[in-house]
Amino acid sequence: MAIKSDRWIRKMALEHDMINPFTEKQMRQGVISYGLSSYGYDLRVADEFKIFTNVNSAIVDPKSFDERSFVSIQSEVCIVPPNSFALARSVEYFKIPRDVLTICVGKSTYARCGIIVNVTPFEPEWEGFVTLEISNTTPLPAKIYANEGLCQILFFQSDEPCETSYKDKKGKYQSQTGIVLPKL
Repeated sequence: MAIKSDRWIRKMALEHDMINPFTEKQMRQGVISYGLSSYGYDLRVADEFKIFTNVNSAIVDPKSFDERSFVSIQSEVCIVPPNSFALARSVEYFKIPRDVLTICVGKSTYARCGIIVNVTPFEPEWEGFVTLEISNTTPLPAKIYANEGLCQILFFQSDEPCETSYKDKKGKYQSQTGIVLPKL
């Protein structure tokens, strides 16, 4: 398995619609960078957020998730409370090839502010908008900027296609269109 370069990512995005919309070069002027980088793609966070709240005294249960655990907002800026968490979605829609697996890593600009971004790997033949998990590990409120970079996706291509893809398994998060909460 090998990490893929900007040339490969560009080709796959333009010829196979792997990333849409696709920003062909890294945008940096006055924003937290996004777009194509040397060996990855910095995705943008959309203006839709779900911020954890304890207003309704809900319990976080991945088998029976209570939507009252969140407050939904649509805004150019999201303030994540201290030691709290928010969900968001990517601006970009991804279609992962059958012989590719991705890993997501946070951007250093946010990491240096105590913001941790966690996204599980995009499995072969998964497609959809990415649900992004954003943790504020600081004792202070943290600002997240919509339509700017949040994390970087690294693409790994195998020397052969997998036997069973996410699409073959009819994965529960296939073709997600918004912020998708935990499902059993």
